Parts: sequence; structure tokens; C-alpha cells
Amino acid sequence: MPKPGLIFESAINVIQSLTDNRKNPLHIGEVMACWSYLAFVENIITFEEVGLNTTINDGVKELYEDSKKVATNHKMELTKLMRQEGIPLPSSPENKPLSDPAAIPFGVKFTDDELVNTLNMNFVVAADLCAAAASQSVRTDIALMFLKFQVDKLCLGLKAKELMQKEGWLKIPPFYTSPGLPNNEQSN
Repeated sequence: MPKPGLIFESAINVIQSLTDNRKNPLHIGEVMACWSYLAFVENIITFEEVGLNTTINDGVKELYEDSKKVATNHKMELTKLMRQEGIPLPSSPENKPLSDPAAIPFGVKFTDDELVNTLNMNFVVAADLCAAAASQSVRTDIALMFLKFQVDKLCLGLKAKELMQKEGWLKIPPFYTSPGLPNNEQSN
């Protein structure tokens, strides 16, 4: 099965070829979306560095490495765009140095379950931010950039869900059964 990210990248290329790609100045909403998302991504990279310093689980490490790579790519693309457009960059946190997960006391160390569920919440928030930014963008290149970012985060969310299901970490709300449903239909 093709990867969703590759399918979307092909769709973006087709859409870009159909637009005139005029570069009007960014409107204030597009500027705010770029600035806010870059600030968000820079802080998420710091959290991903903490996660990589905390876990010894290979699946969690792989998810965090993939997530950090995506976030770093988003940061680089946004930083380049913002510099080209003359938009001031937000301040960013310092990078975390590598450390030994075994040296972290258990009382302050995140569990793998906590790490993956928190990272997954990042994917949800990022996808929402990107969807809002894309829908409010007038410039096609900005809308497509945020749609690409959204797909990247959704793909990571699918990977996280698979890991969470495999490890028993997926938090599922209680099932809902309509009060008026006959008993034999409730089990379907």
C-alpha cells in the first residue's frame, strides 16, 4: 500500500501546477500561523529530545526519532520561508544534550506509555493548527505547506496508534450503546 505522505505529495505537485503561484505579501493571519507553528515545533523538538533521552524501548525511540526528523524539517522549511518574507522568528529553547536513560530517577522519568501518549497529543494539536492555518491561507503555497505539515503529523499519529495498540497503551473511551437499542443489536 502506498504511503499517505507520498500520495499527498503527488497531489500537492498537481495542485501547484494548476495555480499561477503569484506571491502576494502574506496577510497577518498567515504570518501569525507561521510564527505560532514555528514556536510550537521548536518546543516539540525539545520534548522529543527529552523523550529520546528517557526511553530504552526501540519502538518508542523510532517513533521519537521519526517525529524529531519531521519537526526539524518543518522548522527548517518555516524558518527559510519566514526569513524570505521578513517575518521575525520566535525565540527557541536550547537543545537538550544526550543523556543516559538509566541515570534518570524513576520518580521524575516519564514512562513509555506517558511519552507516547503525550507525543500523540502533539500530533493531534499540530494537525489542528495546520488545518486551521491551511484553511485561512490565501496564498496557495502557504496553504499547501500547512496541508503537507498536517499530513506529516497525521502519518506519525497512525504510527503512534499502531505502537500504542501493540503495547497496550492506547487509551480508549468507554463504548457507547444507545439506550433504545435492542439487546441483540448492542453486540454488533
